[in-house]
Amino acid sequence: MKPIFGPAGNSEEFYDAGYKRTIQAMKFLYDKGLDAYEYQCGRGVNIGQATAEQLGEEAKKYGIKISLHAPYYTSLASVDEQKRLNSIKYVIDSARAVDWMGGNRVVVHPGGLAKMTREEATNLACNTIELLIKELDEQHLGHITICFETMGKVNQLGNLQEVLRFCSMDDRFLPCIDFGHLNARTHGECSTREQIKAVFDEIENALGHERMLKIHSHFSKIEYSKGGEVKHLTFEDEIYGPDIKPVLDETFARGAYPTFICESAGTQSQDALAMKQYYMQISGDTIANK
Repeated sequence: MKPIFGPAGNSEEFYDAGYKRTIQAMKFLYDKGLDAYEYQCGRGVNIGQATAEQLGEEAKKYGIKISLHAPYYTSLASVDEQKRLNSIKYVIDSARAVDWMGGNRVVVHPGGLAKMTREEATNLACNTIELLIKELDEQHLGHITICFETMGKVNQLGNLQEVLRFCSMDDRFLPCIDFGHLNARTHGECSTREQIKAVFDEIENALGHERMLKIHSHFSKIEYSKGGEVKHLTFEDEIYGPDIKPVLDETFARGAYPTFICESAGTQSQDALAMKQYYMQISGDTIANK
């Protein structure tokens, strides 16, 4: 098993090449040598079954593995019960949509702290996740993997320990380790090989070897301030980082095979390819999909 690489949504390069419809992204990615794609539902799950199934057929044709990002406004620890219930619905809708596409991973933002302590917010989120597990099973979507994401702002729920606690609630869950987010919320303390190794070690200690090997991951360079994440950058950034190389060096050393989704600002397909090319270089493999 090897890592797979692709963009979050469609890059500027995609549109500059004359493409207009997301269904065309599958051939575009294949021609570049990429093999993953994260469909963006950040502003709501607005894709119908017929379109989703058509997208899935194209993905299968070109060997592209699809995941889906659930709406950004999910809030697992809102003090408003209705908002928590709505968040469960958003995740269920996302799971159903990615199932139509033939994918099986949904990335979920945990949400904010709502003026609670981190422990209080985490406990409330765990209660919401218990309801989510039940609803996934009742909706016959228990085979969909929910990937709780590490977040970039200090005042957001979703540091590494909190995400691992959520994932420990069900063997079907995986962490979405956003290395750029972790670096931003720790003000540059997730960038060296030793720091990356510590992240992988913590995942393995919490969830076991097998789940560590197949984590979901987001990556981009991210500007940060005292509060953490400010904005996503491109690989041209030489100030904030982090660098992808220590992440991929550690990935290769462990024989891990994450899905790596690049979230660079507009250059996500080019930067995803740069990630894959570096991995192929250190592993001695070839870039070709064909």
